[in-house]
Amino acid sequence: MNYVKLQDKVYPCPVSLAMDMVGGKWKAIILFYLKNGGKRYNELHKEMLSISEMTLSLQLRQLEKDGLITRKVFGKKPPVKVVYNLTDFGKTFIPVLEALNEWGKQIVIEKGQFISLEQ
Repeated sequence: MNYVKLQDKVYPCPVSLAMDMVGGKWKAIILFYLKNGGKRYNELHKEMLSISEMTLSLQLRQLEKDGLITRKVFGKKPPVKVVYNLTDFGKTFIPVLEALNEWGKQIVIEKGQFISLEQ
């Protein structure tokens, strides 16, 4: 059986490696919200109502460490402006995000309903 290795981690297959980078409840959602351009931390947090600040911070750090997003700080004194963007590598995941989005829409059409939540 062939395994794959990235840096010091060994995976049983490429899907396992990919899921390590974008899997979990929030990483793909963060990438989805960044696909159309950069966003500040608070903008991301408002888009994902049920994510805790600690979880969002951890996920952003992991995505940055894995090279999927960049974090750019503007200004030297607080309050500084921090903007997150997809890297070129992160942008290669956009077709997967769009396919997942279309699949999710199809599931809603067939089995669920679209709703609007008042904020």
